Amino acid sequence: MTTDAQRQVEEGLTAEVIASFARTPDPRLKELMEALTRHLHAFIRETRLTEQEWTKAIEFLTAVGHTTDDRRQEFILLSDVLGASMQTIAVNNEAHGDATEATVFGPFFVEESPLVDDGGDIAGDAAGTPCWVEGTVRDTDGNPVPGARIEVWEADEDGFYDVQYTDERVAGRGHLFSRPDGGFSFWCVTPTPYPIPHDGPVGALLDAVGRSPVRAAHLHFMVTAANYRTLVTHIFVEGDPQLEVGDSVFGVKESLVKRFADQPAGTPAPDGRALGDKPWARSRFDIVLAPAR
Repeated sequence: MTTDAQRQVEEGLTAEVIASFARTPDPRLKELMEALTRHLHAFIRETRLTEQEWTKAIEFLTAVGHTTDDRRQEFILLSDVLGASMQTIAVNNEAHGDATEATVFGPFFVEESPLVDDGGDIAGDAAGTPCWVEGTVRDTDGNPVPGARIEVWEADEDGFYDVQYTDERVAGRGHLFSRPDGGFSFWCVTPTPYPIPHDGPVGALLDAVGRSPVRAAHLHFMVTAANYRTLVTHIFVEGDPQLEVGDSVFGVKESLVKRFADQPAGTPAPDGRALGDKPWARSRFDIVLAPAR
């Protein structure tokens, strides 16, 4: 049990650290540093954190930093598995009418993805079952949003993004623009469940707490248009068993679960693409953008 004298020492230290930020010129930085200090000190005091545990925490964060490079972002992964990414998204993407819900960005987005024409193929050489995705981009009043930039990226059927390979391939990613009527369409590969990278410190953490690293099957989107709030989201595959087990980064929202309808080999493709004897799938995702704040 903590004595009154000990409590005064601990509370006094917290107050002293908070007071050290009194002359911070930026009011928002001052607010953030004061709140961080209050919550961090409260965590240490509540859990009666040992010096050995604090050292372990520092070693863990150091390992996360050493694992991060220009192809792998272990800090984003840590943020994701702690639900911090989704909480930040919840705070910054308040519901607006029937605007499409946002979800995690993930660590595998890459700038300057290939441009594909409407109806083009973002899969490249990514392994997997061909999948046709179509939909519209509209505002919350139902008006089409022409010229919206639609970024799409995904893992292949083996569960890897192109940046996880060492041969500099570009596959499973691209961007296109919505048509004058707001419509869009493209080919990709049908999403499948896969584990987040779990050979590093974040994977060791998940193992220590008995959590699975597997993500529910999904396809990433980022949609941008002038005068609208940028949307970062996924769509998930209806019927994926992983939806029942849980998504390792808490990204699933019911409104984002979509049907990916299997098409038998020989079924004509919407754009006349020759698929030979390959089965394929199709899905629809109608996107609604919220106005910019």
